[in-house]
Amino acid sequence: MVIQISNMAARRIFLARQGLSASPARALTKQGLLELIHDIGFVQVDSISTVERAHNQILFSRNQTFRREHLRQLLEEDRALFEHWTHDASIIPCAFYPYWKHRFRRREASMRVRWAKWHGQGFDKAFDETYAKITEGGAILAREVKEADHKSGGWWEWHPSKTALEFLWHTGKLAISARENFQKIYDLSERVIPGHHLEQEVSHAEFVDWACRSALSRLGFATHGEIAAFWDLVSPEEAKDWVRSNREGLEEVEIECTGDVKPRASFAFPGLSPDPQDWPEPPARIRVLSPFDPLLRDRNRAERLFGFRYRIEVFVPEARREYGYYVFPLLEGDRLIGRIDMRADRKADTLNVARLWLEPKVRASAGRMARLEAELTRIARFAGVSEVVYAEGWTGD
Repeated sequence: MVIQISNMAARRIFLARQGLSASPARALTKQGLLELIHDIGFVQVDSISTVERAHNQILFSRNQTFRREHLRQLLEEDRALFEHWTHDASIIPCAFYPYWKHRFRRREASMRVRWAKWHGQGFDKAFDETYAKITEGGAILAREVKEADHKSGGWWEWHPSKTALEFLWHTGKLAISARENFQKIYDLSERVIPGHHLEQEVSHAEFVDWACRSALSRLGFATHGEIAAFWDLVSPEEAKDWVRSNREGLEEVEIECTGDVKPRASFAFPGLSPDPQDWPEPPARIRVLSPFDPLLRDRNRAERLFGFRYRIEVFVPEARREYGYYVFPLLEGDRLIGRIDMRADRKADTLNVARLWLEPKVRASAGRMARLEAELTRIARFAGVSEVVYAEGWTGD
């Protein structure tokens, strides 16, 4: 029997599994922060900081007592977290490291072929030298191994030692020990990853089972393609085979989507309640999400569930942007109600709000605008500025 899950129930399930249903004002200890990241799965890292770094904002939107120092300690001192790749650079629990070792092995073979085309033959000429330099001299920044005559450029013009650092990191020989002004500090993996995680081995079958099972748990319900995409560890074919071989332990569900989108056939673990009342009602307050929030990681899934089409327009020429360079989604309860363009100006000590766009049929009521302004005050405090400044006509009226 196929279980029907209403759109309201589906939204509440996904929000709960992604840590957005609990009170954002509850006290969060360092151990609680580790558990939160474990439950979400990963937190994406990105260099853009118009208001705050993506990883900090993702965590702040879930708990506004979050402390950056706790995250730094978990990464750099406790070694309970490590930084590596899912679909992009992310912060991941070290308990998951044994499964990433399979990713390292897979990546090494494919990267050697692709990077030879990208950087040219001989791209690996500095690998042994760079690895030896770190082995003997300790952790380094990329700028510390840069060749004196190399001209600076983008990622497509990496000098050989930078290429070595990134390749050795992607394939598990090196790890990120810390960051300095957001620049990676590389060290040998055995000096960063706790030994019991570094040494643990899991079979290929265990790896695929964990990757699929843990993804489905964090998604609540999913197709085999969504399962594969969550960690970006296994292929869609491997996820499809996993679903087929575990059919007796899965239930077929049909997810009601928004608008004219037909219901989505998916899978879930037994016991997933289709009653929205069995799932927590998310906080009514408005929260500003990072453009890289896990809730929006799968843009198509977010659009099906919330009726909210979102794209990052950083690389879109200004004249062709629909909204803006780096526009933040707004979550109210279990609805994505709009987006906002803002930037922290730390020299002026202000959070400058340029423009608000509410979704169709979302009214700019007095209560809603008061909740939004309260959230922007909290965001300003978190970003380290003291005043929110609104541009003329910022509401778009």
